Amino acid sequence: MAGIKALRHRIGRTGRTGRTGCAGCASRCLTLLGLVVIGAVAVGHAVPARAGSIDTSARQAILVDATTDTVLFEKNADQQMPTASMSKIMTMYMVFRALKQGRLTLNDTLPVSERAWRMGGSKMFVELNNRIRVEDLIRGVIVQSGNDASIVLAEGLAGSERAFAEDMNLVAAELGLEDSRFTNATGWPDPDHYSTARDLATLAMRLIERFPESYHYYAEKSFTYHGIKQGNRNPLLYRDMGADGLKTGHTEASGYGLTASVLRNGRRMILVVNGLPSMQARADESARLIEWGYREFNLYRLYGPQQPVDQAPVWLGETRTVPMVVPGGLAVTMSSVERDGLALKLVMEAPVPAPIERGARIGTLVMTAPGFVTREVPLVAGAAVDQLGLIGRIAAAAGHLLFGWL
Repeated sequence: MAGIKALRHRIGRTGRTGRTGCAGCASRCLTLLGLVVIGAVAVGHAVPARAGSIDTSARQAILVDATTDTVLFEKNADQQMPTASMSKIMTMYMVFRALKQGRLTLNDTLPVSERAWRMGGSKMFVELNNRIRVEDLIRGVIVQSGNDASIVLAEGLAGSERAFAEDMNLVAAELGLEDSRFTNATGWPDPDHYSTARDLATLAMRLIERFPESYHYYAEKSFTYHGIKQGNRNPLLYRDMGADGLKTGHTEASGYGLTASVLRNGRRMILVVNGLPSMQARADESARLIEWGYREFNLYRLYGPQQPVDQAPVWLGETRTVPMVVPGGLAVTMSSVERDGLALKLVMEAPVPAPIERGARIGTLVMTAPGFVTREVPLVAGAAVDQLGLIGRIAAAAGHLLFGWL
């Protein structure tokens, strides 16, 4: 009864499914352009893409299509580096998390310690011994990059900046930021405080994904506090390119860096660059890499949530087939050149014995292409199938023995 059912096809530039070579397949060919699973497979790192060559003067960089979690370009992406004020993305993750958990509200006020007031570097210009609204502090960190505001929030949430940093590291581990360590809330230079371009990209995606109600602060271009108006340091916000976040960074050791997010027509790109020589280079290089990503790669939405990919035959079930689906839908990011040579194979044990629970894994979609690592996408039952009653099972078994019926 059990066997391996395989489906192969190749896709040309038009995106149409070629049907040659499919003779003898038990099910129809699938119209697919490539692979990225949305909401179906947990992966430690984004799926790498292969495309036209590009380089950057940044020491470290990564460009990710966040919609499909596909890496479009990387350079020293796993190299530990000082992150300067880009570390404040983690600080804000902690604050947004506390807001969502109800441990903090936007109208709460937090006290300004002498340590926060005396903190150097970029400042919100908080007043000593004053109490400041949490929402003002959020803008002070995100828009003004205030080191003083970061410390006020850290001390308010954890009692001390050191304790806050320990909490940051615990949450970073939960997020899978394997090459990151935080010793403070500001990104102030410390040899034991570091991250990687890949980890910062992952952090940015998780912040946007989990705290949409708070993310809007990153798009604000200016904030005035204590009579002092300061502009957002993110240079991409001032270019008509769909940028809506996130954070710049600069120290002598790190060079000029940026973790950026751009959204166009429902498709989000995340870029991290670091080690650039000037603010102008940071602005120009970031824009160039993002424009390249949108120009060279396309997003293809292939299947919606619970939309059948194929039908699997069922053994001794009340229905003869069960739909095979990717629970969250299926989409892919790829270049037009990469459409050529892409092969797809559907592998399953057929027929699937009843009873079948909805959501049970019943097959695998295997994607291969020259230069790509083989990728496997789980397919699950899109419906429950009950087992036939005793008489029905006897009849089905007899039909199978006598006539080969399923």
